[in-house]
Amino acid sequence: MSAISERVRALFKQGDDVRDAGLATPDDVIRHDDLIYGSDEKWQRLDLYRPRRDEGKDLPVIVSIHGGGWVYGDKERYQYYCMSLAQRGFAVVNFTYRLAPEFKWPSPLEDTNLVMSWVLENAQEYHLDTKHLFAVGDSAGGHMLALYIDFLTNPEYAAQFAFRAPAGMSLQAAALNCGVYDMPEHLDEKDMTGLLMKDFLKDGGTPEELRMISPIRHMTDQFVPCFVMSATDDFLSSQLPGMVQALIAHHVPFEAHFYGTAENRLPHVFHCNMRSEDARICNDDECAYFRRFC
Repeated sequence: MSAISERVRALFKQGDDVRDAGLATPDDVIRHDDLIYGSDEKWQRLDLYRPRRDEGKDLPVIVSIHGGGWVYGDKERYQYYCMSLAQRGFAVVNFTYRLAPEFKWPSPLEDTNLVMSWVLENAQEYHLDTKHLFAVGDSAGGHMLALYIDFLTNPEYAAQFAFRAPAGMSLQAAALNCGVYDMPEHLDEKDMTGLLMKDFLKDGGTPEELRMISPIRHMTDQFVPCFVMSATDDFLSSQLPGMVQALIAHHVPFEAHFYGTAENRLPHVFHCNMRSEDARICNDDECAYFRRFC
């Protein structure tokens, strides 16, 4: 493992430990933990959260793809954020996927696809309304979600992979939070993203590989409606304008939100901090957006 991946894992864990210290499962949430969605029982696990008040009722579904720079993160780090979405009236799927450098691209995309298959196959048992299926992703998870939407909606792009989307798979809308939507033609080895690509991509980040993982380069007019957001101190905020321009160019319905002010600076993925009023507002906005499609 490279020094940058080790550093990211250590720093991100330290920040997440502080953010989530003292949090617990809310009394109004039912959780189903450590359900296996693939053949690798270590990496391919998911949790499902539902609001207790709606036990036995078919609910619209949100699948969450966690962030972590392609090298860090798991469902445990996103449990409190995802349970907060469940409290808003959704069944929420929170999964761990295979990370770099242990696994290379397209492992997380394949895992996302396996999770979607699991949702369709287990809809009856867990009372999931798969006609109203949504997804959220932030940072590297937002990048992966945008690529997965390309995979679902661009047949030429999908044909480049050995796996196929499950029959009947369709997202109604998505939320892309503080994500990466385009890659440079050549890596900047002084940039954190560029360094992480060395661990993420099999050949270390060739121009062909970088184009392959640039979501806006594979977007079509079939890309799903989406809510895209960034914030004042999001270090990936420069990615937002390009995504907005691509959505406009392809006539894709969307809402773009920019949170925070000069007096109230908000960091990258601020919406995952369950103690933050700004996070509550953002997550309310996103869930309200999804309800328009229900």
